[in-house]
Amino acid sequence: MAQSEIGLGHKLLAEFVGSAFLVIAAISPTILAYDVIHADTMLAVLSDALAVAFMLFALIEVLGSVSGCHINPAVTLSMLLTKKVDFKTAMAYVAVQIPGGILGTVCSHLMFYQMNPILLTISTVERPCGCYFAEFLGTFLMLTTIYGCMKNKSKFTSLVIALLVGGLLLTTSSTMFANPQVTIARMFTYAIAGIRPSDGIFFIFAQVLGSLAATGFSLVIFRPLDRDAN
Repeated sequence: MAQSEIGLGHKLLAEFVGSAFLVIAAISPTILAYDVIHADTMLAVLSDALAVAFMLFALIEVLGSVSGCHINPAVTLSMLLTKKVDFKTAMAYVAVQIPGGILGTVCSHLMFYQMNPILLTISTVERPCGCYFAEFLGTFLMLTTIYGCMKNKSKFTSLVIALLVGGLLLTTSSTMFANPQVTIARMFTYAIAGIRPSDGIFFIFAQVLGSLAATGFSLVIFRPLDRDAN
């Protein structure tokens, strides 16, 4: 069934659930590695990169045919600008992605509730200003890669994006958020994967700029984009 034949409600449910599981993959491994097993920070980051990559691959494979598996307002913004989704759908996507991500934070905390009985809290993890530029770069490369896969009608888009995000998580100083809803969700965790709100605002600003820059860049180098690509 083509995406155009799928009801908006089904698409929103896919975006909500996908956003939740993406955040679970981003937060839970760091709690398990750092707070439970007491591994060092590098091992926690490595486990997080693997978990996010594996989860993202599965989510894109499962939900891509339903909603396109944006699960990321930066992706939805770019798809809106290139007319892959209409304004109503884009706004509805963002409206469910953010609470979906926060639910993911709650689920992560529930799994370790016996160790730390907290459902939501305000993160105090500082992210220095160099991380802001890393978020711009990470978002830019992720969106450019998505458009490249669309243009080339790649059969391996889910794998390419998963490997890219996992790799950038290990490469960038920010550990690759590149996603406003994930950034918001991680403002409410006690895990080392968190981010204090004052830094999160700048992360989101950098992610939006990265999305806009990647959209413009992709329209130039991949023109004409295939309007029927998914």
